[in-house]
Amino acid sequence: MIGSHSKKSSSVIIMPDEASQGEQDCIPWSDTSRFIRQLSHDLRNDLNAIELQSTYISELERTEELKGEIKRLREMVSSLASTLQRLSRAVGEIAPNPIPYPASDFIEDLRSYIQHDLPKESAEITWDVQLGEAMLNIDPQLLQEVFSELITNAFRHDRGKGSIMAAAKIADARFLFTFQEPKSRFDSSTQNWGREPLRKITQRHYGLGLNRVRAIVEAHGGKLHARYDPNVSALITTVCLPISAKSAQET
Repeated sequence: MIGSHSKKSSSVIIMPDEASQGEQDCIPWSDTSRFIRQLSHDLRNDLNAIELQSTYISELERTEELKGEIKRLREMVSSLASTLQRLSRAVGEIAPNPIPYPASDFIEDLRSYIQHDLPKESAEITWDVQLGEAMLNIDPQLLQEVFSELITNAFRHDRGKGSIMAAAKIADARFLFTFQEPKSRFDSSTQNWGREPLRKITQRHYGLGLNRVRAIVEAHGGKLHARYDPNVSALITTVCLPISAKSAQET
C-alpha cells in the first residue's frame, strides 16, 4: 500500500548511491521500461480520444473565438502526445537492421544532417575525419541517433567556451569517434555513463537519452566511454564500433 512503512510494501528503483541506505525491493530496468511504454501507450489512447472529441465539438460550434480555443487545445494535446511518443521510443527495444555502409559516408551524412537541423551549432564544431575506405555494418538511421543525441547534449548542458571537437578515425581495426565538448562545470561521475536512466530529470527531459545511446552502440557490438579531463575542462566521449570483417583484414 502506498504510504506504508512496511519493508515489504511497494517496490522502488534503487539508484547506486541509495543501495546502502536500507533494505528495499528493486524494480529491474526491463520492468520499468515496460511500465513506461504501457503508460505512454495508454495515455496516447486517451489523448487520441480527446482529439476526436475536440474535432467533433469544432464541427458543432461555428463561433471564431471558440474555434480558436479548440484549435489551441488540439495543439496542446498534440504536443503532449509527441512527448509521450518520444518517451515510449526512448525505452523501446533496440533492434538494428545492419547493412554494409562506408564509414566516411556515414560521417558525411551525419555532418549534412547537423548542418540542416542545427545550422548554428554546426558552425561551432571542428571536424577531424580520417577514415579511408573502411566499411561498417550498421543501421545508419538508428546509429545517427547516437551522434545527434551527443551533439544536442553538448549544447544543452553547461556548455563551456571554445569549439567542440569531433574526430573519427580507424584504429586497431575499429571505428573510433571522439567527441570533446568544453564544459563550464562538470561534477558528474562517468563511471556508469549511460547506465543510470531516470537519474537526472528536468521538465520534458527524463534522463533517458544517454541510456538509449549506450543501448544502440552496444546493439552494434560497440562500446561507449566518457571521461572528464580537468586539464582542458572538457568532457571526452568515445564511441567505438567494429568495422566489417573485410575492412579489418585490409588494415
